[in-house]
Amino acid sequence: MTGHAPSNLQFPHHLVAALIRDALAEDLGLAGDITTNAIIAPDDVTEAVLALREDGCIAGLPLAEAAFRALDPGISFAAELRDGETAHAGSVIARVSGSTRAILSAERVALNLVQHLSGVATATRHFVEAVHGTHARIVCTRKTTPGLRAFEKYAVRAGGGYNHRFGLFDAVLIKDNHIAAAGDVSAAIDLARAANGHMVKIEVEVDTLTQLEEALRHDVDAVLLDNMAVPELKSAVARAKTAKPGILCEASGGVRLVTVRAIAETGVDMISVGALTHSVKALDIGLDF
Repeated sequence: MTGHAPSNLQFPHHLVAALIRDALAEDLGLAGDITTNAIIAPDDVTEAVLALREDGCIAGLPLAEAAFRALDPGISFAAELRDGETAHAGSVIARVSGSTRAILSAERVALNLVQHLSGVATATRHFVEAVHGTHARIVCTRKTTPGLRAFEKYAVRAGGGYNHRFGLFDAVLIKDNHIAAAGDVSAAIDLARAANGHMVKIEVEVDTLTQLEEALRHDVDAVLLDNMAVPELKSAVARAKTAKPGILCEASGGVRLVTVRAIAETGVDMISVGALTHSVKALDIGLDF
């Protein structure tokens, strides 16, 4: 696995305080860390490192720093790598020093967050590398952990991927249930276009070539080609690009690392992968004294 930190990576700093406050409150409860407080003297200080147990792409170090400093603002936290950089097992990714009590009490929150986000970034990097040399971009979905969406989407970007819409508010995506409720593809598109201004993008999900042909007769900006086999997907992309040369074609549905290259080679513009956030494996990272 290779790769450097994306140059335009922007961390959602405005959401950090609330997340860390709630995460620490959940772990510490009303009594605090009764194990650490019983064993460690209040004035004891120590040094520790965050170290990789396996190869991976890093994301979430600002959250780890915030967790430690929330319990003791005097703690020193020095990142050895930037989010979006890759490293091998055994690498030290950050050094922390200061109050032993604060370090031990914040350890699990800090690790939970950086392990999870690094897992997202690492999985994304694998998918990005698998489609290297094709036209396709790897994008995430709204299948995110409640309360962590902005951070998980940040981790996708750290891994070299791109973000789809952030929520229900920033673009129209007409899904199969919208079509069923409206009656057909045409009715759903007409209603969505009538209710939204010209600045709002409209994408419609189709799962057959017949639905695609119907969608292409309307003013849509993108089509989501859902759960199509590779030959059908290739045909769908060709039809869409012929009918509307500027239209964006997105492939989605059950995308796996072993299948993503073939999907990318159909000519799609984007491949959305829900697994980047909804079922990713945490990267193994430890805190060592």
